[in-house]
Amino acid sequence: MRIVILGAAESGVGAAVLAFKKGFDVFVSDMGNIKTQYKEILDRYGITWEENKHTEENILCADEIIKSPGIPDTAPMVIKASEAGIPIISEIEFAGRYTDAKMICITGSNGKTTTTSLIYHILKNAGYNVGLAGNIGRSLALQIAEGCNYTHYVIELSSFQLDNMYEFRANIAVLLNITPDHLDRYDNNMQNYTDSKMRIIQNQTEEDVFIYWADDPIIKEEIKKYKINSILCPFSILSKDGMAGYIYDETYTIEQPELFNMPQQSLSLHGKHNMYNSLAAGIATRFAGVSDAELKKSLADFEGVEHRLEKVAIVNGVHYINDSKATNVDACWYALESMETPTILIIGGKDKGNDYESIRELVMKKCAGIVYLGADNTKLHKFFDKLGIPTADTHSMKDCVAECVKMAKPGYSVLLSPCCASFDLFKNMEDRGEQFKKLVRSL
Repeated sequence: MRIVILGAAESGVGAAVLAFKKGFDVFVSDMGNIKTQYKEILDRYGITWEENKHTEENILCADEIIKSPGIPDTAPMVIKASEAGIPIISEIEFAGRYTDAKMICITGSNGKTTTTSLIYHILKNAGYNVGLAGNIGRSLALQIAEGCNYTHYVIELSSFQLDNMYEFRANIAVLLNITPDHLDRYDNNMQNYTDSKMRIIQNQTEEDVFIYWADDPIIKEEIKKYKINSILCPFSILSKDGMAGYIYDETYTIEQPELFNMPQQSLSLHGKHNMYNSLAAGIATRFAGVSDAELKKSLADFEGVEHRLEKVAIVNGVHYINDSKATNVDACWYALESMETPTILIIGGKDKGNDYESIRELVMKKCAGIVYLGADNTKLHKFFDKLGIPTADTHSMKDCVAECVKMAKPGYSVLLSPCCASFDLFKNMEDRGEQFKKLVRSL
């Protein structure tokens, strides 16, 4: 049986190694350059690969194709493979066939990485034999190929990964929220994107658990459309009635599967968005069997996630905060909502069909200035210039930070929370955040 992998980064190379170890005829193809570290892995196993092209005769003879999540369904080779009737799956779908580990899977438009990292932190501290995979950590397929034999995996899942998952089953599924994101990949159709997120519950049985934010208006309507077999565990900060988890009267409480509570002020993560993340993580780990004492300790000592409201430095009385992970408007909303000082907002990048109306009020209330950072800032000028807030136009991180220094006064905060993808000026979101931190620390 021949398996072809399209895309040779973390996900694709992991799938290639696992497929090779399972005895398949494997070929890897990437339309771009393959990083040296991944070439070395492929060469170590004698796996045939190509870069900067897709050779049709080597691909369209596949029995199955594993597609990296960054490749859209509209890519010419994907279209040709679909027309040829070749099954196309994700690395997670493929890897799931070769492990009996319990799968704790997290998706949502915002908060995925924080919640995934927090769940992993709790389980690891509690002594579980647990792996971290998906959009964070090492490839699930590679970990299985290397014989990691974890009893549990905590997996962050993007909508792109869920799109090509069919038989995979999440034992504990967490759906944090559904807000507009990546609409450029979904024909600018919100329902298409929503349908993708809801795939997290496919294949669940009555033995499984579905944890979701009960206050999210889209989730509230969507779950009415599904026959859900799993144990329903809604969480909220607005109500405690019928909730598996809630924050009420400054107390963090979990009711399912057993009662647990602790003072809200003892949680290490602050801000409204982190209340949701902490509730989801607490419910998930309680169902995984974590004790009261271990949960309380881990919720109190978790240090947070890099590039998510990360405090960088205080320079001349100005607080600099790196929120480069805020790649959509809703993520920026939560960041602004948490700000308590006049804020210089850095915004911009590769627009994904953004509608900035939802942050207009917060921008006017919280922001003393806006610095645009992108290859093309036309859309930002059109929306924000008329708000009467000082703005600056920049096309590099160096110029951006320089403009922030000019605008910010002692007691202000500078917040990099871009609302957009990073690929117009940077390698990725991490590169954007690292450049920001390096320049700030050199001030």
